[in-house]
Amino acid sequence: MTSNPNKGLVMVFTGPGKGKTTAALGAAVRAAGSGLKVRIFQFIKNRDTGELSALAHVPNLTIEQWGGGMIGRAGPTEEDRDRAREALAEARSAAESGTYGLIVLDEIGPSLKYGLISEADVLTFIADRPPEVHVILTGRDMPEAVTNAADTVTRMERVRHHYQAGIKAQKGIEY
Repeated sequence: MTSNPNKGLVMVFTGPGKGKTTAALGAAVRAAGSGLKVRIFQFIKNRDTGELSALAHVPNLTIEQWGGGMIGRAGPTEEDRDRAREALAEARSAAESGTYGLIVLDEIGPSLKYGLISEADVLTFIADRPPEVHVILTGRDMPEAVTNAADTVTRMERVRHHYQAGIKAQKGIEY
């Protein structure tokens, strides 16, 4: 087994359980604390959250929401697609800039599921990034081709979730 300390890893946090974004944010804070510049792109999300407030004060870390909010029953709008494509293009530019050691694509799984961006574009992003840049991709319903392109895949499994008992999302826990 050969070790390459400069190899950028591709990590996927997926599955129906809680904790995918939380795990990615923890890894991002660790990376920033270790001196890597980190840029987090939140797809779909567009609301004031605890992570936006807290991470605004973390050196070496930038977090941005590029979404229009939840995708309704009518499905995504063209604006949703435009925002997702712009976010991925900006993530590609950030990765190629030589500035960032870690790029996080949060909620990229649902973005793929809803057709906001193409699987081919995400796979190209992974393959074409500079080899030393780490990437974390999060979200439910991650396509098999994306998980196959990853070095590490963690699947969050739901054993029990408070939503099942009718307890709504709580500030500081879910957002």
